[in-house]
Amino acid sequence: MNTFPDLPPARPRSRPRRAVKALVGVTAVAAVAVGGAWGAGLGPFAGESGPDPEAVAEARAFLADWAAGRLPDAAARTTRPDRAQEVLSSFTAGLDIEKPVLTAGKPVEDEDSGGHAVTVPYTARMPVTGLGTWTYTAELPLRERGGAWKVDWRLSLVHPRLSGTEKFRLEREEAEPVRADDRAGRTLSAAAHPSLGPVLTQLAGSIPGGGPRGAVLLVDRVTGEVRRTEATFGSETPKDAGPVRTTLDARWQAAAEQALEKTGGKNAALVALRVDDGEILAVANSPADGFNRAVSGTYAPGSTWKIVTSSALLLKGAVAPDDVVDCPRYLTVGKRFQNVETSAHPGATFRKAFTESCNTAFIGLRSRLGDGELGEVAKRYYGVGQTWHVGVPSYDGSVPEPGDATEKAASMIGQGRVQANPLIMASVTATAVSGRFHQPVLVAGTEDTTRTEPLPPRVVDQLRTLLRATVTEGTARVLAPLAGEVGGKTGTAEVSDDQENNGWMVAHRDGVAVACVVEEGVTGSGSAGPVLHALLSAAPRS
Repeated sequence: MNTFPDLPPARPRSRPRRAVKALVGVTAVAAVAVGGAWGAGLGPFAGESGPDPEAVAEARAFLADWAAGRLPDAAARTTRPDRAQEVLSSFTAGLDIEKPVLTAGKPVEDEDSGGHAVTVPYTARMPVTGLGTWTYTAELPLRERGGAWKVDWRLSLVHPRLSGTEKFRLEREEAEPVRADDRAGRTLSAAAHPSLGPVLTQLAGSIPGGGPRGAVLLVDRVTGEVRRTEATFGSETPKDAGPVRTTLDARWQAAAEQALEKTGGKNAALVALRVDDGEILAVANSPADGFNRAVSGTYAPGSTWKIVTSSALLLKGAVAPDDVVDCPRYLTVGKRFQNVETSAHPGATFRKAFTESCNTAFIGLRSRLGDGELGEVAKRYYGVGQTWHVGVPSYDGSVPEPGDATEKAASMIGQGRVQANPLIMASVTATAVSGRFHQPVLVAGTEDTTRTEPLPPRVVDQLRTLLRATVTEGTARVLAPLAGEVGGKTGTAEVSDDQENNGWMVAHRDGVAVACVVEEGVTGSGSAGPVLHALLSAAPRS
């Protein structure tokens, strides 16, 4: 039964025989940005006609390698590896681009090439450090040579206007961090709260004419003469509008920064926000003076995403907490999936699968959701993928429809091309336990263009029970000693064969939802768990 009147039923997918080879050949490719081992979107296109799936897979693998910073690997997929590596490196480093998000579009076959040429368009979202995101579109030409597909190297595939005579130059004009107060009028500063340094600089953008300013310019390679302005950031007329009143709480902020010390210096991020209105109480990053990964980061959320997956299943009555779903050690859907530490729980109920974070049980339920339902539930009830106006630049999540059965299996457990960050997952937790999405905000009065629906009360009750049980008897037991009714969910997200897993944990108590990610933390309970325990132990209780 499908209780979503606007959602299409699941569609069976055909899998062309030649595409299987393409999938097997690239399953080890890591994700775009830090979104897990499936961010490349490597599934073949359904159907027997159209461009060769192996060409499409090679294009997407190139984009994944480039985005993840594996430039030698990306270059090796081209017809000019030496030149490609040099250009890709100078382009991203020279323009201060961090963690590009590169999304492939619909491929096109060159009809005059006899099937030996394919073009894959893509959208590039290039975060320019401290300024904003430069977005443009470009195309990857691919050629089949000697039975193998390669990206046909040329400068224009990096950007349509990059050429032998013209290149790009970044010019920036730094601005002083904004003066800001917390919700009680207490002064916030980077000296007292180092992790707020990037946030305070970004907050300047909420003041008319404030914030850092800069531009990406197209210039002559020889003379340096400016040919055109490709992108601009910030305003040209800064004004002193006085302190910005934020929703932050200096006490929560101090507790959050101290809690991140539990990571032992690993890259990490944390967000705390109020459940009933989405107001952000703390934003903390490690390192403190770098990228605002808490709000703008792109990560696979791992098993914390099972909150959304569970919502989708419970909404349509596809499963009940006491239903037996089983939890084998392994499950193969195009690739072999396994549980953390290869655990197994024979005869497990759905409740047990949630509290023990059983990947194989959730993947085993994939046929009970249509291909687009997980993304639709995330958008309709949780606001994920809509445009948020937080008060600082933010990444608002992505849940694309899976391209094949393997990718669908991965999305059920927060892998594949599902991407989020601590801001999103703190909001997801708040929505799950309250039943209603509230756009997270850092500055009161910001615009809200989101449109969501409330979760049914029965689903909210079930989610609260599952989150509480995860603390009392499941993988989030590290939070069990805390006073109050604490609910939580752990997550372990794959990154690549060369990196340890990212560790996640979300929790709620006393009307506050929190989320933490620790890069290469191995497990959520072992890395993010101590951080949230320290935070909730030190933060003020309402």
